[in-house]
Amino acid sequence: MIDDFAARNLPPPRLWPEIDLSHPAYHYPPRINCVSRFLDRWIAEGRGARRAIVAPGSTWTYQDLYERVNRLAHVLVEDLGLVPGNRVLLRSVNAPMMVAAYLAVIKAGGIAVGTMALLRENELAAIIDKAEIGLALCDAALGEALEKAKAKAPALRRIAYFDNEKGAGEVEKLMAGRPAEFTSFDSRADDICLIAFTSGTTGKPKGTIHFHRDLLAICDGFSALVLKPEPDDLFCGSPPLAFTFGLGGLALFPLHAGSATLLLPSATPPELVAAIEKYRATFCFTAPTAYRVMLSHLAEHDISSLRRAVSAGEHLPKAIYDAVCEATGLKLIDGLGSTEMLHVFITSADEDIRPGATGIPVPGYRAAILDDDGKEVPPGTVGALAVKGPTGCRYLADERQSVYVRNGWNITGDAYLQDEDGYFWFQARADDMIISAGYNIAGPEVENALLTHEAVAECAVVGAPDEERGMIVKAFVVLAPGVVGDGALVKALQTHVKAEIAPYKYPRAIEFVAALPKTGTGKIQRFKLREKD
Repeated sequence: MIDDFAARNLPPPRLWPEIDLSHPAYHYPPRINCVSRFLDRWIAEGRGARRAIVAPGSTWTYQDLYERVNRLAHVLVEDLGLVPGNRVLLRSVNAPMMVAAYLAVIKAGGIAVGTMALLRENELAAIIDKAEIGLALCDAALGEALEKAKAKAPALRRIAYFDNEKGAGEVEKLMAGRPAEFTSFDSRADDICLIAFTSGTTGKPKGTIHFHRDLLAICDGFSALVLKPEPDDLFCGSPPLAFTFGLGGLALFPLHAGSATLLLPSATPPELVAAIEKYRATFCFTAPTAYRVMLSHLAEHDISSLRRAVSAGEHLPKAIYDAVCEATGLKLIDGLGSTEMLHVFITSADEDIRPGATGIPVPGYRAAILDDDGKEVPPGTVGALAVKGPTGCRYLADERQSVYVRNGWNITGDAYLQDEDGYFWFQARADDMIISAGYNIAGPEVENALLTHEAVAECAVVGAPDEERGMIVKAFVVLAPGVVGDGALVKALQTHVKAEIAPYKYPRAIEFVAALPKTGTGKIQRFKLREKD
């Protein structure tokens, strides 16, 4: 028996993006279960004693992870009734059992649907309804919201609880009596194994469908060809495993390389800096604003073990890149990715980095700048960023497929320009371009100028309605500790921006706020700021 719900709700093939697997890195056999590359091969090669997952108070070797995944796969099939194609909701903070759950669901032929711990009942119910999810694996500490969601979403028939704190939940008890070996479901490379929901910067999350080969492609591309991890590396970071930035950076990339990951249930910037020192992590994945905050904690902690630091989720302002490089010597790797594409597709590392530029396409991807008619524009022209390669957008039963994919291109929703050397420079999200008195103004450029002022901790710039100019540039500013926001500071910040960039771009309105609205993955929800006006 096969559950074909997800396959039946793929967009029609005519609306799919062009998929290019011609690069040698992306050659896969017709049938492959991706878990064989993430886990089984290391056991077959005799590397089971190497550490795989480090967490506060515990370390799992690859053999430990292998046996737990296999036991859990047996529980899923024999106790919880999983059949291939069933969607399984996963709910947990970043913890070893969350990784085991992803791998066990996929190994058994199911489709994993990760959800962030911050989601509440209505958000969870919407995901359950959209993906028609009948089974959930949930950390007992996060059960309340899911139980409330279950009452609103009748598709969810069964919640099985595990216990991240004590390891003595229902799921662990069932696992104890199951074999340590499990034969993987014989998947095709293009069978669905993951539905990832977007993190909601627009307020309307979408379910993005990914195949077994897609999970391998982001590892064989961005990770292997750009980041180049080694077996002794230890990955760490803040993004939730339910977010594809976190799933790749904190689970798939290290497992694919035979290295290890450090999973922290909470990873605020101060906690992350302390953990890097304590565990001697070598890779870090987090958002630009988090790196900025981490700088203020370097006096108490030694993070010299880091050799790679990846920034994604938001554009990396040059001011933050420069500050981190000056303080640590680390060259932050800016990565542009999307849930639709699964992970990063434009980036640069090491000597290829040009501060302020996002970078160049990951090998195997092609990017272009298009005008409103879908035609490629000359270098130096601002337009819509379009990309194609080994991964691409396939929404779950969503009419917005024809918006994201046009003429074979994935249209990311970003305004970019490409220079003569092929580097891509971020201008704004397409809906964040501000047209004021006939001038096109990119909000992120104004943000970068504000961030170079010592009084500014964080900021976001949007367009606000104005009778005379149509729109004006408005900045929402979170001040550094101890700084008082008043009229004098507003004028000082405006003068500062005029000195940094073209004066017409300065923020004509500045509002001081205690915090910026963000998604659970740390992206600023600018649409909420626009709604305020």
